[in-house]
Amino acid sequence: MSTENPLAAVHQYIDGFNKGDTKMVAATFAVPGSILDGMAPHVWQGPTATEDWYRDVLVEGEQHGASGYLVTSGEPLHNNVTGDSAYVVVPATMTFKVHGKQVTQSGAVFTVALRKLIDGWRIAAWARAKGIAQPHACSELFTTKTTYSVRSRRKPTRLLAEYRYSEN
Repeated sequence: MSTENPLAAVHQYIDGFNKGDTKMVAATFAVPGSILDGMAPHVWQGPTATEDWYRDVLVEGEQHGASGYLVTSGEPLHNNVTGDSAYVVVPATMTFKVHGKQVTQSGAVFTVALRKLIDGWRIAAWARAKGIAQPHACSELFTTKTTYSVRSRRKPTRLLAEYRYSEN
């Protein structure tokens, strides 16, 4: 596990999440740490923040038939280091399945604050701003919201407990 630079620590965290390896995820996180996410309860803090958050991801996924999470990150928008502190922001895309149908959530932003400890860089806090969910030939997963405009182009608004389209 190499965390010789902040971006390597971010990639290691994402790799651990993609593999479902909670030990890798926790090893990349500073204790105590904080997580801010779009999923309720929205904030996780303390020495078990990553484990608690990951457990909640699985519970929420099970409630909505979601599984097979995979996050990919793009080139950093910010990768700033000042002494033993760092700030990294990467665009992120998450793919997963809902009731067996593929969904891609693109346009998300993963913002991370890190601290350099004796054994390498560790994530002190992260926040994720959700992107837009794009169903892959699975419109039956989505219900129509009665919001109309002059143009009738469908684009998803959010992928949460309810799967909705609004026509804008």
